[in-house]
Amino acid sequence: MDVSGAAAPADAAAAGAPAPGRRSRRERRDPSGPTLVDVDVVVVGAGQAGLSAGYHLRRAGFAAVGTPGWERAGRTFVVIDENPRPGGAWQHRAPTLTMGSAHRVHDLPGLALRRVADDEPAALVVPEYFAQYEDAFELQVQRPVRVDRVADDGAGRLTVATHHVAHPEARVVWRARGLVNASGTWSKPFWPAYPGQGAFRGRQLHARDVREPQELADGPVVVVGGGTSAVQLLLLLAPLVETTWVTRRPPQWVEAQFTPEYGRHSVARVAERTGAGLPPGSVVSATGIPLTPAYREGIAAGVLRARPMFERIVPDGVVFPAGPPPTGWVDGPEHVAARSIVWATGFRAALDHLAPLRLRGAGGGIVMEGTQVAADHRVQLVGYGPSASTIGANRAGREAVRNLLRLLDAPG
Repeated sequence: MDVSGAAAPADAAAAGAPAPGRRSRRERRDPSGPTLVDVDVVVVGAGQAGLSAGYHLRRAGFAAVGTPGWERAGRTFVVIDENPRPGGAWQHRAPTLTMGSAHRVHDLPGLALRRVADDEPAALVVPEYFAQYEDAFELQVQRPVRVDRVADDGAGRLTVATHHVAHPEARVVWRARGLVNASGTWSKPFWPAYPGQGAFRGRQLHARDVREPQELADGPVVVVGGGTSAVQLLLLLAPLVETTWVTRRPPQWVEAQFTPEYGRHSVARVAERTGAGLPPGSVVSATGIPLTPAYREGIAAGVLRARPMFERIVPDGVVFPAGPPPTGWVDGPEHVAARSIVWATGFRAALDHLAPLRLRGAGGGIVMEGTQVAADHRVQLVGYGPSASTIGANRAGREAVRNLLRLLDAPG
């Protein structure tokens, strides 16, 4: 990876040779080891939250690694992203997800999204927007670069060990005073375990990996999950194949409009969990599913009527508990045949690289004070918990930078 901003990622050795007369922030102690780079802040992830943080760092006078003269700048930052191109997780979304059916994509600070048609694919529109944003504010995102681990160097700094995805030998260790972690959830889909799962003869896949509904049109489909991804997938599949919807809790339909007040209330509920050190929980658990006209039609047609969780998986389908279902679910046959089981069961925060910092508490989550980790104020988590929405991500990026400015400006 070339930390000077050039495109030759394998030329990491050259990155350790500063130009004559410049105060170097780069060094290589061991020719066979990684390049060491000193920066003030590392931003991990270039989705909505990471780009928002980069914008606010630029506004605060920080220079991005790769911009002219960054080695001599008073304060510096780098944005690291594992994806091959701009767009965050949006670049991986199915082409069937249009801007009209996606959750609202809020404008990033300083640059509005162009007017788009409802039928435009989100996987094209949002990456185009993010690419324009990176260029407009000279964020110089380093990609595709994977963060392997973040640790404490014992002298007050964090070490962020990385390697280039296409050139694993190109390794860089960034030594930073602060970290904005915006690694999101897309790389960590959640797969629950159920009896008989290994014996199923059909296909099992996570909802994130369904590209076109026609791929599943060769036999009955069981969709597991109570969120909007499950609902949207069921509506796409229903004209093509027989479907069965299965949820762990009865569907949380809500009549309320998603006003700013309702959004703040939902965010506050998630913030209560993260403030107590509990895992954030799903967005739907806090907001419910809005009853749109399309969803009302799906309920009336019987497509969006859920059954409770099955008891076990068998080679040709799933088996439900005997007897009538609890309140909130519909009844059906005890055995349901399936060619496919789709797990629309959400994601977990991709935080494995932070494990050396030992941030998780007894409750299984990370105790948060807004965006900063209560146990280590050098670490800001954005796109986590209450900021795991596009509008929340924008605010979190601003808050994270403000927190780090206080930390960097503190005496001593």
